[in-house]
Amino acid sequence: MRDVAIIGIGETKVKEHWNKSLRELATEAILAAMNDAHAEHVDALYVGNMLSGVLGGQEQLAALVADAAGLRGIEALKVEAANGAGAGALHMAYLAVASGMYDSVAVVGVEKMTEASNCAATAAASMAGDADYEAMLGISPAALAALIMRRYMYEYDLVAEDLAGFSVNAHANAAHNPHAMYPRPITREAFVKAKMIADPINLLDSAPLGDGAAALILTGSDRLNGNRATAIRIAASTVATDAVTIAERKDPLWLGSAEKSAHKAYAQAHVKPEEVDLFELHDAYTILSTLALEAAGLAKRGTGAYLSRDGEITPLGRIPISTMGGLKARGHPVGATGVYQVAEVVQQLRGCAGKNQVPNARVGMAQSLGGIGATAVTHILMNN
Repeated sequence: MRDVAIIGIGETKVKEHWNKSLRELATEAILAAMNDAHAEHVDALYVGNMLSGVLGGQEQLAALVADAAGLRGIEALKVEAANGAGAGALHMAYLAVASGMYDSVAVVGVEKMTEASNCAATAAASMAGDADYEAMLGISPAALAALIMRRYMYEYDLVAEDLAGFSVNAHANAAHNPHAMYPRPITREAFVKAKMIADPINLLDSAPLGDGAAALILTGSDRLNGNRATAIRIAASTVATDAVTIAERKDPLWLGSAEKSAHKAYAQAHVKPEEVDLFELHDAYTILSTLALEAAGLAKRGTGAYLSRDGEITPLGRIPISTMGGLKARGHPVGATGVYQVAEVVQQLRGCAGKNQVPNARVGMAQSLGGIGATAVTHILMNN
C-alpha cells in the first residue's frame, strides 16, 4: 500500500440552493478541487450521497455527476453510509489510490435537503435508523439523540446548559467561514432559551439540514509534482460499525463504532490521542459531540461535556473541534458532511484557516457518523 495525499479541495456554501441541482452543486465542488490540484483529469470518481433517490428521484447519481463534470467514461460509483456517506466515499477513494489501482481519484459529497418539506426531510433522514424497529414507530434522529441525552444527563448529573459550549464554539468559528450556513455567533443565554425540538434537545442543540457539495482530489504521495507544498497526507482511513437500533447496543451511552474506528486510525497513523491537534467530529447534536470525544479517547467517560464548559474545544484550546463551524453552524448536508469535515482539516494543516487557524496544527482527525453511530468513518491527516 502506498501513501496517499489530498492535493485539491473544493466547497460550495451550505445553504438553500434553490437554483442549483445536485449535479450542478457536485460539479462546482469538483471543478474547484481540480483547479486547486492543478488537475485536468482523474481516473475515478466516488460520490457520497444519502438521499438522491428519495428526495431527488436520481439513483444514477455518480454517472450523472461524472458526465456533468466533464469526466464521462471514467469509473464513477455512489457510496452509501447514511450521514457518513461522504466519508465512506473518501475511504473507498483512499483504498483505490493506496492499492495502486488508480493514480488520481476525485471524491465528492453532495446533498440537497431544503426543497423537501420538513416532514419529508425528517422522514428521509430517519432512514438512517432501523426501519423495522425505529423509523416505523415514528421516532426521528432527534428523538433518538434526545433519549440518549436524557439518560446521559441522568447518569452524570448534568443539565442541558452544560452542553451549551459546543454550540457556542461552533457558531463562533462559523462566523469566519465563508461556506457556513449560519455564520454568526450565539450566546449561552440564547441556547438556554431556544425552542425545544425533542426534549431535552432544542433548536440550538441540533445541526441544520442544508444543500451543499464538497470535493477532494487524491493521488499517490509519489506523484505530487507541483502540489508538494499544499499536499496533506492521509495517515489513516478506517471504518467500524455498531447495531443500527439503539436498543440493541450493549451500552447506549457509548459510541462503540466511533471508539473502534478512532483507535484503528490511531494504530494505522502511529499516533496517540493526545497527539491530535484538532478533531472535526460529527456534531449533529451536542450529545454526539460529548460521546465522540469520549469514544475517541480525548475525554474520560462522563466528562466530555466539561471540555465545552471549560473552553478546551476552541481553536486555542486543548482539543479544538468544529473549527470551521462543524455540522452545527456550517450546516449538515448529510451525505456531503464527511467531505466538508476533511476539507476543513486540510485547510487547518495547510495553515490557511484564517481567524480559525489552530496554531502549529500538524495532525488532524475527522470522524463522520452514519445515523446515531451505526457507522463511524475516521480519517487522520498529517502534513507531509
